[in-house]
Amino acid sequence: MQLTPLHVQGGRELSGEIAVQHSKNAALPIIVASLLSSEKVTLHGIPRLSDVATILDLLAHIGTRHAWIGENSLELHTPEILNTDAPYALVSKMRASFIVMGPILARAGHATVSMPGGCAWGPRPVDQHVKALRALGAQVSEDGGNFEATRQGSLSGQFIFELLTVGGTHNAILASVLGDGVVTLENASIDTDVVDMIEFLNSLGADIQGAGTNTITVRGVSALRGGTYTVIPDRIEAGTFMMLAAATRSRVTLTNVRPDHLRAVTGKLQEMGVDVTEQGSTLTVDARDRTLNPVNITTQSYPGFPTDLQPQMSALLATVPGTSVVQDPVYPDRLTHVAELTRMGANITVSGYTQVIQGGALHAAPVKAADLRAGAALFIAGLTCEGDTVIDGVQYLNRGYERLAERLRGLGANVMQPEGLLAAAD
Repeated sequence: MQLTPLHVQGGRELSGEIAVQHSKNAALPIIVASLLSSEKVTLHGIPRLSDVATILDLLAHIGTRHAWIGENSLELHTPEILNTDAPYALVSKMRASFIVMGPILARAGHATVSMPGGCAWGPRPVDQHVKALRALGAQVSEDGGNFEATRQGSLSGQFIFELLTVGGTHNAILASVLGDGVVTLENASIDTDVVDMIEFLNSLGADIQGAGTNTITVRGVSALRGGTYTVIPDRIEAGTFMMLAAATRSRVTLTNVRPDHLRAVTGKLQEMGVDVTEQGSTLTVDARDRTLNPVNITTQSYPGFPTDLQPQMSALLATVPGTSVVQDPVYPDRLTHVAELTRMGANITVSGYTQVIQGGALHAAPVKAADLRAGAALFIAGLTCEGDTVIDGVQYLNRGYERLAERLRGLGANVMQPEGLLAAAD
């Protein structure tokens, strides 16, 4: 659906307190993991976002009944798997949807899932997913972009991931939870989203050891019970708000955060000269009356600097005098924000996955977001400069930030929100 462009009137200092939403990137695999139980599961801290609506549509096709029982609370029930396929029309909207293969395979013994889609940058390799499932005893074939997986018995054995992969780790775990086999995954992701999904599954009776380490052991169980779980805070939204505060040279307090999940971001902001203080689940960013320093950034898997914050950091550094270098080897093609920031006066030179940024003042301009995090970067840039920055492609912001305009107005941001814009997903 095409939405009316967002109008940002920037050039003002922000102040106040804002609550960080719960993690979209953690919520999605947890919602998918609910497929492994035939009993009711209640999840708290589920953001009302278009990505959540997309995954719920896919689960409804598979056999899940869902109901919102509060503003951010969701009840899920999958008494049986009605369809073992995940067709392209549903999977193509979001790359995270490929992980439905694991729980469908675990409960039904076979699954057919189309190649995933999502934002318009970079390839979506699923080779590590496929190699892991094959190594653990599943038969996986591919025909015309559709992957079909079957198993004769419980998955078991060992697999060493060739590279760190969050989605591949999710899928291998989900496929291994049910049964009587023992699975060991080496070089597994230690990402916070993987840890949260493991803790959720263990709360339902799964036997998974090693969360937060590179070695994960899954001992199969006969069934999972129902239960209640609360998703972790969103470290990407928190990081976005931290950079937004720094870019506007403001003082902003974030609540509902996990500071330990943000060490790489906090460290870089402090290197720039921003004051960041932590107190429990609260974090305050203060960049008022400060001359910020340019820095160099290289994205890495968690706990390194997140690729999902690279465009936002690029927008911030475009306002910092001096030369900064930003490298994103995790997603080398994640550069759709560069041309649009250039329209706003940014001086950015690109070579491969490296951006060389000569910081300075930005100016308002009409721009268009081509993906979620690029949209956040343009939003940050618009808040730094006087005039009317018009951001098209608002549907991408809907994928990751709940009621963004409304919430930021609470900090003093002048954002015009046309009817229906960034509203809660149904």
